[in-house]
Amino acid sequence: MKKSTLLLIGLVAAVFSIGAYAGVYDVSHIAQGLPLLAGVGMTTLAQDQLRSYEIGDRNDVGVVAADIIYGGAAVGDNGSGYARPLVAGDAFLGFATDKADNSAGAAGAISVNLRSSGRIQLAIGSLAITDVGKPVYASDDNTFTLTATSNSAIGRVVRFVSSGIGIVQFDAGRGGVGLVTALTDSTTGTADGTVGDVGAAFNQATLNNNFKELTVKFNQLAALIK
Repeated sequence: MKKSTLLLIGLVAAVFSIGAYAGVYDVSHIAQGLPLLAGVGMTTLAQDQLRSYEIGDRNDVGVVAADIIYGGAAVGDNGSGYARPLVAGDAFLGFATDKADNSAGAAGAISVNLRSSGRIQLAIGSLAITDVGKPVYASDDNTFTLTATSNSAIGRVVRFVSSGIGIVQFDAGRGGVGLVTALTDSTTGTADGTVGDVGAAFNQATLNNNFKELTVKFNQLAALIK
C-alpha cells in the first residue's frame, strides 16, 4: 500500500477520533468506514504479502441438515453447496476422513473434512484385471461400479488388486476431467494433419478424412488428461 494512502487513512482516523470524542460523530461508524479506505489505492505488490495456504488434497465442506457422513464415505454435493453421503448423480467432493454427525444440526452447522484427491482401494463390482484404466463411478457413499448410467464419476482404476478390488485414482477438483472415453473410429478415412474443404459436392472421402482427423485429435487429448 502506498505511503500516501496510509497517510490518508491516518488523517481520516484522526478526524473521526476527535469528532467521536467531541460527540460530533457516532464512533460505531469508524469501524465501518476504515475497511473501505483500506482498499483505496490497492495495486500490484511492492513487498512480500503473507498468504494463507492449505494442503492441496484436503477440503472442508458444510454438511447438509439432519444427516451423518461416516468416515470413509464417498461424499457428494447436494446441489446447494452442502456435503452429504453421495447420492447417484451428485458432483463428487471426495472421501470423508472422519465421521461428521450433523443429525441434529442445520445445514452447514458442522463441516466434514475431505480427502479430495489421491489413491484409494475400493471394492468395485465385477472388476477384472482388464479393467485397469477404466472410469469408476459411485451409486451411493459405499457402492462403486464401472457403470456410468445415472452414477457419479469419481476416478479411474490404476491397479488391479484382486477380483472385485482395485486401486482408484480420484480427484474431485478435476470435476470428471480424465474420465472421457476414447472414440471408436469407423470412418475409414486417413489422418494427415489437415481438415479439408469438402467442396460443393460434399466429397465423401474428404468428409471421412476430416472425421478421422478429429477423432485422432480427440483421442490424443483424452489420453493426455487421464
